[in-house]
Amino acid sequence: MSVNTAATRVADTVRYTLRTPQLWILAGLFVVIGAGAQLAGPLVIPLGIASITILPMVWAILAGGTVTSQPWLRVPVRMQQAASVIMGVAVMVLCARLSFTLGPNIQVLFQAGPALLLQELGHLFGTLILALPIAVLLKMGPATIGATFSIDREGSFAMVSERYGTTSPQYRGVLSMYVFGTLFGAVLVSIIASLATSTGLFDPLALAMGAGVGSGSMMAAAAAVVQQAHPELGDQVLAMATASNLITGILGVYAGIFIALPLADRMYRWLARGRFAVADVDPTPTQVTKMDAVAQPSGVSMSKWTALLILGVGGVIISAIAHGGFDWSIIAGWLVLAALSMAGFGLAKLTRGKVPAIVWVITIGALSTTPISPVADLVQASVASIDFLAACTVVLAIAGLTLGKDIPLLKSIGWKIIPVGIVAIAATYLVSVVIAEFALGLWS
Repeated sequence: MSVNTAATRVADTVRYTLRTPQLWILAGLFVVIGAGAQLAGPLVIPLGIASITILPMVWAILAGGTVTSQPWLRVPVRMQQAASVIMGVAVMVLCARLSFTLGPNIQVLFQAGPALLLQELGHLFGTLILALPIAVLLKMGPATIGATFSIDREGSFAMVSERYGTTSPQYRGVLSMYVFGTLFGAVLVSIIASLATSTGLFDPLALAMGAGVGSGSMMAAAAAVVQQAHPELGDQVLAMATASNLITGILGVYAGIFIALPLADRMYRWLARGRFAVADVDPTPTQVTKMDAVAQPSGVSMSKWTALLILGVGGVIISAIAHGGFDWSIIAGWLVLAALSMAGFGLAKLTRGKVPAIVWVITIGALSTTPISPVADLVQASVASIDFLAACTVVLAIAGLTLGKDIPLLKSIGWKIIPVGIVAIAATYLVSVVIAEFALGLWS
């Protein structure tokens, strides 16, 4: 990039403050979409032996994407860029809420046997071994990294947005895989678990351990299939699946940041050399025109406190709907989440980014709620009224409002996410089951 171009982009950057009218329009859209999605509630679509559950967070991201991509009343690109800035803060707030569920259960790590811990390698490397090469063959471009370093649940947004930014192709890869997994993940993993169970090759407990892929709905779907096939081990199957899912939640953030994401980046760069590198990064002439005219003209800056205020107002309303009514503890809980998020950003700045903000947030939040923490009860009580799924709705309502400017590039991924998503979910489950089977035999 030339010096003149860089200077022009700096000059074009617009700072959104509480005095900016467009920010209040954006905040209004965010609150209406998020609250509407939470009021709509979940929708369960039965499909024979399985079902698809569309949660409020899915309604939120679909509604936001529709609002920003419809052609009749355009949402300015700068407003969408402002939503991207807020999104970077929102995912940190979500990780703060997640961290408070880890501390009270930290002892599970010490109680888990070697098999339960070793099978986590399957969740870590399953997608990288199989799904990433397929995505490279399909020429998904740098979106491959975001789509295949994990099965992309909520924490993945924070990992990728902090490393690559919310306007990057890697982030669009996470978004595509998240939507695919949310809509079809439970159905797919239940079918895969059913097929694996029917072979009779695996110990039921190994099948249960593999179910802990990091998604509550996917874990429940797979565990239900195994439990149905082995009712005599019903309680053990559920216990193993729950513990595995919890360990994935605890270790997944650290493994994703320090191992899976950097490894996915290196693997992609190595595999995408030569003939696979051309189509990976070069959009079509039509997409170039759209990007030049829409995605590139200006940027937006905003203080983190401003973003937290917008998120807090919307978060309190959405959490109150999920809670069944307003409670002052909801405000207290969002203040705690905001304080922890800002502490993470501040410590990351002090360490010059060598220790990312997400690591600080997860670590501080988890330690503050461990059984030995003197403030554990106080912290837990303050955030108890903030439902985790409601917090997810907050984040995806903002994410949806960033989609319009990215539609041309999301279309470039298109159908490719279907085979990649199927392989990613199948790989993370089956590789974990195989490792757990081996470990159970070794330590039995």
